[in-house]
Amino acid sequence: MELKHAVAVVTGANRGLGRHLATQLVERGATVYAAARRPETIDLPGVSPIALDVTDPDSVRAAARIASDATLLINNAGASTGATLLGGELETVRREMETNFFGPLAVTRAFAPVIEANGGGAVLNVLSVLSWLHPGALGSYASSKAAAWAQTNAIREELAPRGIHVTALHVGYMDTDMAARIPADQKVDPADVAAQALDAIEQDLGEVLADDTSRYVKQRLADAPNLT
Repeated sequence: MELKHAVAVVTGANRGLGRHLATQLVERGATVYAAARRPETIDLPGVSPIALDVTDPDSVRAAARIASDATLLINNAGASTGATLLGGELETVRREMETNFFGPLAVTRAFAPVIEANGGGAVLNVLSVLSWLHPGALGSYASSKAAAWAQTNAIREELAPRGIHVTALHVGYMDTDMAARIPADQKVDPADVAAQALDAIEQDLGEVLADDTSRYVKQRLADAPNLT
């Protein structure tokens, strides 16, 4: 897919990786709807801020009506609470699943007919190395990302006949607010991750392994659980 003249919707575009994705899309010549729960927090030049809460069906439908010319959807918005599956509050686990699994699914269901009507295009789902690696201390987040990986693979098959290509982005720690407490030498530059993801969309790739950690873990999926 050529990004020049594409019309992109980026969820969670007010900070972190989403901000870099929106910025680089503008630099590549795309029209960008920068979506966030609070659009007033988006201060990027060259984008159109729109309100979108991926857990609110009315908000999702409204965004799809506004961005009716979209040809690219980037499901970037996510949540990480640090909840464990046994010790965390069940409502917290549910909220993480609502944001990281049901949210992207709802947005994709809303925008798939839009993209198809505009001649086809692409969807990028921002996943994680924790789609495959499931430490107990991050059980809730890892479970939601594992489910999102399965979702991505399934909708890729469903959307292909409709002219919509689906790409999965896997990455470990990035230098963003979500990983603020992680040492700097363990984090990668989100600007570089964004560039890799957009290159993959242009090349119609199905998967991006954006750092050494993701590449290593993916190679060892046949090993024992949790790679011990």
